[in-house]
Amino acid sequence: MSKFDDLGQAVKNLEADFQKFYEKGQAAAGTRLRKGLSDLRKLAQEVRKDIQEVKARRKAEKQQQQ
Repeated sequence: MSKFDDLGQAVKNLEADFQKFYEKGQAAAGTRLRKGLSDLRKLAQEVRKDIQEVKARRKAEKQQQQ
């Protein structure tokens, strides 16, 4: 599974709790939603870090070829 798929799945997993909290007023769903959003933030940060590493590696490879 790609990192993009992981991000999409993480968002989909939040959908039910999002609806339960905002539409049905279930407080426990809000707690789960906050935890899920925190996990999503961590996953997004990992993707951001990976992007920077790939960019740096590509730049170094390009400089070596010149």
